[in-house]
Amino acid sequence: MAIARLDRQLRIPGWNQQSLAHARIGIVGDADRLASLYIMSAAALGLNQLVVIAPRLDPALIATARLVNPDLSLVQVEGFFSHPVLDDVFTGCQVLIDLSQYGLANKLLLTKGHRDPLPVIRGFVYKQADQHGFKIFTYLRGREWQELEQLVSPRNLPGPPVDDPVLDIIVAGIVLEETKNILMGQPVSTEVIAFQQPPLAPLAQHPPICVVGAGALGNFIGLGLALLGATDITFMDFDVVELTNLNRQVFLVDALGHNKAQALSARLNQLFGLSSRGWLVACDRDTDFSPYHVVFDGVDNFETRIILSEQCQTQQKILISGGSDVEAGQVVVYDPARPGPTPAELLGLAEIVGQRRSRPHLHPRASCQYRPDPAVIMTNQIIAGFMVEAYRWLLNGDQPVNIFYESGRGKKF
Repeated sequence: MAIARLDRQLRIPGWNQQSLAHARIGIVGDADRLASLYIMSAAALGLNQLVVIAPRLDPALIATARLVNPDLSLVQVEGFFSHPVLDDVFTGCQVLIDLSQYGLANKLLLTKGHRDPLPVIRGFVYKQADQHGFKIFTYLRGREWQELEQLVSPRNLPGPPVDDPVLDIIVAGIVLEETKNILMGQPVSTEVIAFQQPPLAPLAQHPPICVVGAGALGNFIGLGLALLGATDITFMDFDVVELTNLNRQVFLVDALGHNKAQALSARLNQLFGLSSRGWLVACDRDTDFSPYHVVFDGVDNFETRIILSEQCQTQQKILISGGSDVEAGQVVVYDPARPGPTPAELLGLAEIVGQRRSRPHLHPRASCQYRPDPAVIMTNQIIAGFMVEAYRWLLNGDQPVNIFYESGRGKKF
């Protein structure tokens, strides 16, 4: 069953699942959700041996991790990583993941990484008066350069953590991508991966939202919206859950054979107290988006994405469109209050579909069970996170930039 669940990533050229399954990963977390998000996604990827030092973990996310990966061995030491004597907890680990927000842990882990030697992947979210964002860097012995100072928290001892659930989703995905690269002997980023922007005001109220597509993007869009406090969400999807979805569609693990939209809605309602709805329906030119203020496009075929662009343009609805594959993805926003092309126009989707129709043997069917394409959790998680971040920008009255992400480039986005 585990092999079938991981089928979509096993199709990636050069993929080595055994290097993931047999690796032992050490994680240091703080009193926020970041470590839990990483653990959940790592479990879905097929990392089976995780040991974490953190004062607490998110019960809903950890329960999801255990459901999606029955082979998961997760050991938690409750507390903070505050003394070298705790090094023994990480005996046998191939990689150390530093998701903490206090300088003492950062320095202890960098020291251990230099001494043993072990890779240390550092990822964190920060907030300052004039900006907030995240930074991620993979330390390998020999990288003792000045930029490491950027990665050490100015606060030496544990305190109230910076909690930004949307950026946490993105950080967890990028840190997991770096983890996979180390374990498979692939290149990691040689630079600090950084994202920053002006601070956004907390959202006091969320409008009605429609998420079209309850697959991999839809799962993490739903999670991000739930963690932001949105409740009035409608998921639309006609597809059913199959086993090979579960390496990335983490909230559908107990719904094999059921409709994705209905299963995702029920699971998020149960875990996070939403009042969302799931509709077993395909989006077409008769779909009425008038009840919604914002539409998220998380579908996996260009024909439907074209229809969504046209319908949102006609009905004057905000459209946040995302697409992803194994190594890359994009987030393109259409706001009827501002001039600009629709996502389908910007990405040239009509031309791509026209070329496919001229070669019928290349034309994919819409349902996942007829599309055995490679797929992995990280890019879906990262792109969905940026889609929810664009939503925050729009509700803050700002114009979000379109995001183009490539995991293999030095400049990721």
